[in-house]
Amino acid sequence: ANRYLIIDEDEIDTNTITYQWKTGEHILDGETSDYYNLNSNDVGEDLTVSISYLLWMIMALGMGGIGLSIMHDANHGSYSKSKDVNKVLGYLANFLGAYHRNWKIQHNRLHHSYTNIEGYDEDIMNKIMRFSPYQKRKPYHKYQIIYGPLAYGLATLYWFIGKDFDTLKRFAKSGLFDTTGISKNRALLEIICYKIGYLILTVLIPLYTTSLPWYHTILGFLAMQYMCGMILTLVFQPAHVIDETEFYLPEVDGAIDSNWAIHQMKTTSNFANRNWLLTWYIGGLNFQVEHHLFPNICHIHYRDIAPIVKETAKEFGISYLEHQTFRSALRSHFKVIKELGTGEYDKRLHPAV
Repeated sequence: ANRYLIIDEDEIDTNTITYQWKTGEHILDGETSDYYNLNSNDVGEDLTVSISYLLWMIMALGMGGIGLSIMHDANHGSYSKSKDVNKVLGYLANFLGAYHRNWKIQHNRLHHSYTNIEGYDEDIMNKIMRFSPYQKRKPYHKYQIIYGPLAYGLATLYWFIGKDFDTLKRFAKSGLFDTTGISKNRALLEIICYKIGYLILTVLIPLYTTSLPWYHTILGFLAMQYMCGMILTLVFQPAHVIDETEFYLPEVDGAIDSNWAIHQMKTTSNFANRNWLLTWYIGGLNFQVEHHLFPNICHIHYRDIAPIVKETAKEFGISYLEHQTFRSALRSHFKVIKELGTGEYDKRLHPAV
């Protein structure tokens, strides 16, 4: 086994929580300071409309950064060696408008276990989008290359307003929620309380503390949600729904004729691994191959284990999927979205004899 002691430029051992606290606090500080600036009495009286919207946009960046770089690792149990620290930081999902228990089931159990498998991976299950060739193609899907990118921005707003209630109902009915140790009714009460708290924090307090007309606060909140939804969707989708990855339909008994690790390699792709700023902001989620193979390892180590994974894949003749830039990954994603909508992807998958 290859083991490394990784030290950053400030001589901080990145095998410990210290480095994580240092990187995480920059994002948390940015989010909270912008929230304070938006709601402080000193600024509120003279707050201009343009500054208000700028602060909402910065909060959107903070919201996305917290979800990608801190909350995500914590709910995987990889932010810290301390379970208590991971548990507390995992609750940040609730301060982003989501519900942490639903998130962990959908992401950790379903997406990571059944990546790109139709009927199991909820990340490719969408009411208005066709993300897999094994999903029924409907007439409106041929326009998804137009409305899809616009709809991506609604992701977090939908999660806040309706998705958690629908997801809880389905998870409880299927038995997936049983492992959480709490009842459906208690979970419903938690969701309602968390969302009321989130609404107070992000909407009602700004309405009360700023002198701007109420509609600017509402529009600012919606703009923040839209920008954050766009950020999150454009980070996750190009890692799995691209031209190079594969999609699967399970057998009648629910089985997939593939090794789990090889399956992850076939359904997951990296992008822009040399972009250190992007890597920092999205919590190493441009190293998706390494993340899916080792979800319990903190993202700060992905850059160092990537060459080992790549070399091992080459040794065993397994494809290591990656795009050199974020732009090329997005281009591949939207190409697939267009072809899945028009049916061209299906023709390539099953060419006429």
